[in-house]
Amino acid sequence: MTVVVVIPTYNERDNLDPILDAVLRALPEACVLVVDDASPDGTGQLADAWVERMPERVSVLHRPEKKGLGAAYVAAYQHVLARWPEAQFVFQMDADFSHDPVYLRPMLEAAQGAGLVIGSRYTRGGRVENWPFQRLLLSRMGTWYARLATGLPVTDCTAGFKCYRAEVLRAMNLSGIRSNGYCFQIETAYRVWQAGFSVLEVPIVFRERERGHSKLNKTIAVEAVRVVTWLGIRRLLGKERRAATC
Repeated sequence: MTVVVVIPTYNERDNLDPILDAVLRALPEACVLVVDDASPDGTGQLADAWVERMPERVSVLHRPEKKGLGAAYVAAYQHVLARWPEAQFVFQMDADFSHDPVYLRPMLEAAQGAGLVIGSRYTRGGRVENWPFQRLLLSRMGTWYARLATGLPVTDCTAGFKCYRAEVLRAMNLSGIRSNGYCFQIETAYRVWQAGFSVLEVPIVFRERERGHSKLNKTIAVEAVRVVTWLGIRRLLGKERRAATC
């Protein structure tokens, strides 16, 4: 079974060594693809050192500049499908330990029977630690609005900890994804569900990063409202219809 874990990075030098070590210990059968957007702090060079030590387990996709989370993931998925045509499961997760690698195994087990598995903060058994009330409220409101607009039956629409069956990524029109910030998480989950694939949620404990800085900003929030509204309007007009369940 071929499993690939995609980790996008931008100025994550302090987190890279421990997260790679933890991921490789949690899933010894997995390969890891680091997608670095020309981090000025040397994250990309540190990732290259891992490749020299463990070329069979760690790879790096260097991008020339920071172009957003969505663009990084789209480039990563395309790279994974080309380099590992035998891949069966593809994870995405953050580098800052807000997504604990301890959940990789239960998510992989759940993915045996689903097109997409989401590491969920808001399903029964999940929770968020060390977030200010305002950020938690914004996240919950974002999920509420996304569910209202799109009909997506997911409790954590903005979750970034995911495991896809590779066949789902192959079926998606990756180049047609409109969003680039955190709304990318909503749109991709919606696209999977609209295509008729099953979506499951596995509860996780989400902890705020201890090192580095969050990439969330007002531009990303505005994009989320715009794209989710666009998806909702298309759904109401009958231009977004869910396929038969795969």
